[in-house]
Amino acid sequence: MLKLNALIPSISRFALLAAVVSGIGLAGVTAPPARSAEIAVGETRHKTVSVDGLEIFYREAGRADAPTLLLLHGFPTSSQMFRNLIPALADRYHVVAPDYPGFGNSAMPLVHEFDYSFDNLARVIDGFTEKLGLARYSLYVMDYGAPVGFRLATAHPERIQSLIIQNGNAYEEGLAAFWDPFRAYWKDRTDKTAEPLKGFLNLAATKWQYTHGTRNPERLSPDAWITDQYFQDRPGNKAIQLELFYDYGSNPALYPKWQAYLRTHQPPTLIVWGKNDVIFPASGAHPYKRDLKTLEFHLLDTGHFALEEEGASIAGHIRRFLKTHIS
Repeated sequence: MLKLNALIPSISRFALLAAVVSGIGLAGVTAPPARSAEIAVGETRHKTVSVDGLEIFYREAGRADAPTLLLLHGFPTSSQMFRNLIPALADRYHVVAPDYPGFGNSAMPLVHEFDYSFDNLARVIDGFTEKLGLARYSLYVMDYGAPVGFRLATAHPERIQSLIIQNGNAYEEGLAAFWDPFRAYWKDRTDKTAEPLKGFLNLAATKWQYTHGTRNPERLSPDAWITDQYFQDRPGNKAIQLELFYDYGSNPALYPKWQAYLRTHQPPTLIVWGKNDVIFPASGAHPYKRDLKTLEFHLLDTGHFALEEEGASIAGHIRRFLKTHIS
């Protein structure tokens, strides 16, 4: 039989817990104050909105009346690539980061249910901005975010206050040897030309995109590439990615149009580019200097996903840049 004094510590702990939960004081112990229902300015909210019948997931932080920064993610990731950048900017800016259809937590219709093209992704994200009432915004584009973002910019130049470009290509010089197997696929879409591209859809390749070109891979959280791969491994998603690999071939033909937009409208632009990236190397960053008059240019000693290793410096560059050119 248990002795009564052996039970006292457990009884005391239970009474203490009950007192805290119920708010009843016990020997000077009081319940913590109830948390305000108001969300802190820098706190990220995780939300969805319906666009053309698709549930589009997005992250949002900051005051709605502050200058807006629209963050457009790359492949193979989602808005989770901005998980650290969002709170670093939200005290001063309204920050919004959607997931494209087929990526992250947004709806993932199968390839026979949705046209997975960059035109269509841009159309959905355009509808997303209108649903949220984003009449004016700065654009952060990276990787796939560039062809989506430049389509938005050329369709609605009056909406774009500034550009932040991080490893996002708009020039032929930026499509180096890495893209040779993609060029073969664009030219002749067959099972044979698709086969080499399937190698970009496994965990080793996803991890490589994060770690290659970094100074210290130990600073990178594996949660990033494991999360991305989880979404890629959903049934039907690899077919989606192959559709987009093929349609990426539609982008180079639009480069002259995008460059004309830059020359004509001269959006203030910040380049923060991981210079060790072999997917979108620094050779694609320099040509922006030809077309832009107001350009702040930074090559960073890191790889493709520059935010993982240079997030703090990129946030600092963005804050100074936007303060100078937007607010």
